[in-house]
Amino acid sequence: MDFRELCGHAEELRFTPREPVRWLAPRELARTAVKVGLAAVFAGYSDKREIQGALEAGLLRVPLADPRAAELWIDFAADLGDGFEATASVAFALGADRLAVEGPGPLPRGALLVLGGDQVYPVASATAYEDRMKGPYRAALPAAADQPLMVALPGNHDWYDGLTAFLRMFAQESAIGGWRTQQTRSYFVVGLPQRWWLVGLDSQLGSYVDDPQRRYFETHLSQRLRPGDGVIVCAAEPAWVKSGERADAFNSLHWFDRNIVRTRLDRTTGTREETGASVRLWLTGDKHHYARYAERLPGDGPDAGGGLPPDPRRRQLVTCGLGGAFLSSTHRLPKELPLPPAASRMRRKDDPPPEFALAPRTYPDAAESRSLARALARPWSRYWLPRRNPGFAVLAAAVQAVLALFACGAFALAEGRQSPVGALKSAGADDVAGLLYAGAALFLLPFVLLLLWGLLRLRRPGMPSGAVVAALFQAAVAAVALGVTVAVTRSLPSSWNGVWFLLITLGVAGVLGACLGSQVFALWVLWTNRGIVADWQMSGQSIDEGKGFLRMHLARDGTLTLYPLVLDGTCRNWELREVVDEEGTWLRPVPEPAPAVRLVEEPVVIARHGEG
Repeated sequence: MDFRELCGHAEELRFTPREPVRWLAPRELARTAVKVGLAAVFAGYSDKREIQGALEAGLLRVPLADPRAAELWIDFAADLGDGFEATASVAFALGADRLAVEGPGPLPRGALLVLGGDQVYPVASATAYEDRMKGPYRAALPAAADQPLMVALPGNHDWYDGLTAFLRMFAQESAIGGWRTQQTRSYFVVGLPQRWWLVGLDSQLGSYVDDPQRRYFETHLSQRLRPGDGVIVCAAEPAWVKSGERADAFNSLHWFDRNIVRTRLDRTTGTREETGASVRLWLTGDKHHYARYAERLPGDGPDAGGGLPPDPRRRQLVTCGLGGAFLSSTHRLPKELPLPPAASRMRRKDDPPPEFALAPRTYPDAAESRSLARALARPWSRYWLPRRNPGFAVLAAAVQAVLALFACGAFALAEGRQSPVGALKSAGADDVAGLLYAGAALFLLPFVLLLLWGLLRLRRPGMPSGAVVAALFQAAVAAVALGVTVAVTRSLPSSWNGVWFLLITLGVAGVLGACLGSQVFALWVLWTNRGIVADWQMSGQSIDEGKGFLRMHLARDGTLTLYPLVLDGTCRNWELREVVDEEGTWLRPVPEPAPAVRLVEEPVVIARHGEG
């Protein structure tokens, strides 16, 4: 059965399957804006991390069938709680006993599942977690004899309700299907075999490491580290990528590396001592793609676009946010990253900073990413803005209808008429041409200013803001709409009631607003191409194909191997199967057939320490 048929069985499923979030729909834009604003204003006053300091918390251990086992499989998925079909497709791949992957062969399910943030969209709530995360994951693995451990760290969407729903879901040591939770706070340390450690940091919307969290890591991580230990740090966002735009973006993670992992405080003498341990892998989601940065080693030459040669000594920075949310772009990722950058205001930092280079294989790759981003403004594409977001087309139509009323008034003043309707009735062919020319001029004005800025760069004149350009584009559409209206009304009998002229004006403005207004908005998004507007290129399309996760193998020799996996498709056909457990009888949706899984790039091997 398809998605719509599945929704009719919500009571038997014990959750309601949800469609992907349409991020540019007016309702979502308004609701998300309010939540983001409230989170930004009140985050410092409702910081539950300080309160969590009163909760008992200790070192977590992975349940192993054989306690003497010297190896371990670990799964990492992030940005997962969006549309049902994408989220459930990934969940079933994670819950499968074994995955057939060409190359490495069958890969067993992880005994540890790490959720890397944004477990729910668009904002956190108890209902959203039940429908968008817990329901699909419980269906994917209703029971498991080995009871793999699930740990989660919060992303910005988990924080929008002050972390209330997140703590109820993941910090009460309850089960989610066959997975069991064990953490009691929004951060954790998991002890792994072969002297590896897994750390989950809660950065609280990009904030600092709070005091209870610092003391937790000093007690349960720093004091246990020994020379040669390897650490995996999971963060809520790829701060290393953002350091190119904000020099201080990586400061908190660098502080954690220097003061928690590489050194520890000797409480007897009050001095710091080296631990001999190092962070070997930084792991995150937040950006809904796969990208990896490898550390440059002494003696490395320029990679000439082919990537650095494999070397287990290299530290790695990995972003893998393919768990279910819309696919995001990779073609704007920086090729080189010094961390922290020279402009960072940290007093104590590595000098010279280590440098990291972007690996050549990303998902999606740069060419596909660029093509997908441009699809927002291609009317023949199924990802065209108004086709993918009908609500936005309605909003654009309403905006243009309002602008049409103002334009009619301005036109009446220009024509010396007392009423807008009278001006429309008496307009001639030259008025139509003038309005069309005005629309073209308003549309071209930002590009002319950009050209002048390039010619007069030494004087550095300021460019109009993105909001000004967007307003000019919509004003151009309003002028064109009025020109078309005048052309239409010229053929109407002058004896018609003025109400008809007004209704025709609003109708033409609405239709052109829905199509042309949405189109120029999409063009503006592509042209601006920076900040949050650049993210709209992909979020506006809500692409729920191209999903995946990271599977890791901790081997007996102490090496960690990364297997970046993607699904060839998203399941659109589901079969209901009965489950009987201690809670009664219920139905679970099973993908038919399950999507195939493949590698993004060759497995990446990381040594526990970086010595030659």
